Amino acid sequence: MKKIVNNLFLLPVVVLLAVVIVVFLIKSKASVVHEEAGYPVKTVEVVTAEKIPFRARAMAFGNVEPSVVLNTKSEVSGKVSYMHPDLQKGASLEKDTVVLRIEPTTFQISLSESLAALKNSESELVQLDVEEKSARDALAIAKKNLDMELKELERIQSLLDKNIISQSTLDKEEQKVLSLQQQVQDIEGRVAGFSSRRDAIKAKIKQTSSKVDKSQDTLGRTEVSLPFDARIGSVAVEEGEYVQAGAVLFEALGLKAVEINAQISTRQFRPLVVVSGFADNGPINLQNPAKLTAAISGLGLEARVRLVGNASNAPLWQGSVIRLSESVDPTRDTLGLVIVIDNPYAGVIPGKRPPLLKGMYTSVELFSPAKPMLVLPRKAVHQGRVYVATAENTLAIRAVEVLFTQGDLVVVSEGAGSEMKTGDRVIISDVIPVIEGMPLKVIEAADYARKIKMDAIGGAVIDITVPDETASGETVIDEAVPDETVLDETVMGDNP
Repeated sequence: MKKIVNNLFLLPVVVLLAVVIVVFLIKSKASVVHEEAGYPVKTVEVVTAEKIPFRARAMAFGNVEPSVVLNTKSEVSGKVSYMHPDLQKGASLEKDTVVLRIEPTTFQISLSESLAALKNSESELVQLDVEEKSARDALAIAKKNLDMELKELERIQSLLDKNIISQSTLDKEEQKVLSLQQQVQDIEGRVAGFSSRRDAIKAKIKQTSSKVDKSQDTLGRTEVSLPFDARIGSVAVEEGEYVQAGAVLFEALGLKAVEINAQISTRQFRPLVVVSGFADNGPINLQNPAKLTAAISGLGLEARVRLVGNASNAPLWQGSVIRLSESVDPTRDTLGLVIVIDNPYAGVIPGKRPPLLKGMYTSVELFSPAKPMLVLPRKAVHQGRVYVATAENTLAIRAVEVLFTQGDLVVVSEGAGSEMKTGDRVIISDVIPVIEGMPLKVIEAADYARKIKMDAIGGAVIDITVPDETASGETVIDEAVPDETVLDETVMGDNP
């Protein structure tokens, strides 16, 4: 019992002593020094926003077609009597080559008959001239005789008045005068009729001449020649075969140029028009055909043509846009562009540069003329915003209005909807987290800026030339291939 009382006495003393020690330690401890941590400095790469030459690009695809396709048809009926040995599918023939002839005998006979009829009519006209001359001479003689008889009649009348001759003598003279007057009238009637007869013969000659011309024309149509240098397509007849007028004989394809009806997405076509600057001139009245042609030429689009599936994927031909299709494909939302390529058979290199043949499937890369525009890398735009480094090297957020994107590039405007301006240092590095006002360590990405300029202008400028023969006799061709950038179909108003 005594041990328990002693323990109860010591417990409060121990607790009190512990409290005193704790209070002493707290009061004797030095005060804590507070240090301001702040944001960590973030290292970022930047490019300076500036207007640089930019060319809108788009890709279209289409098949090759000759610009001139002649489906030759027979203009007369008859048997094919001659065919050129090279009138075969795939052969090439020069202009004015006689390639086919239809038996001309029937048409030669018709021409001979027409010529004979024409000669007969011309002879009739000559005979009429002779008759007219004779009639006019006879008329002159008859009038002279009439004048003499009239004088004689006056003399007899005077003798009768003097009772020298009888009345019967006067009557006889009057009969002579009347007879001569009748003769003169008959001859004058004949002379007057020559004019109408001449007109009739001339009309007959004209009609016969027309028949001769028609027969000659028909005879000429029995011989078929090429109006231009051509490659032969399909041949539908054989020598000795009888053909009707209007029947197809063969197909001839022009060699001077080919056309590609390339289909391009309407979403890709719009940036080409915008960057070309043609729309800056205001509204255009395309009701006038001349205005429409000028509008297409005013786009100034360059076309680089490749063969789809070609191993090198290098542009082998340079073309130009000459027409737009009359409608938009509602299923694929594509617009047709007609690209013409001159001299598609020039500079052929077997295995490397083939001729552009009918039906080949090609890709056409279209470029607008260069125009200064504000261009940024696509990775610098974040849902309609960009991060820029201020003059104090702190991070700021700017809203931008995206016009369209192209590959890894974004074209933005400097309008009311965009807070960014030329000269801003745009951050291209990943920034996590994004805190406005955070301090930055800025590094200029000069190499990346040069790449942006190269991509904006469409890569290295290509020089597509027709091969020439070197001194050694080898054929060479220069090709500088542009940088390959995957084209994007994002259009105005879309965020990258």
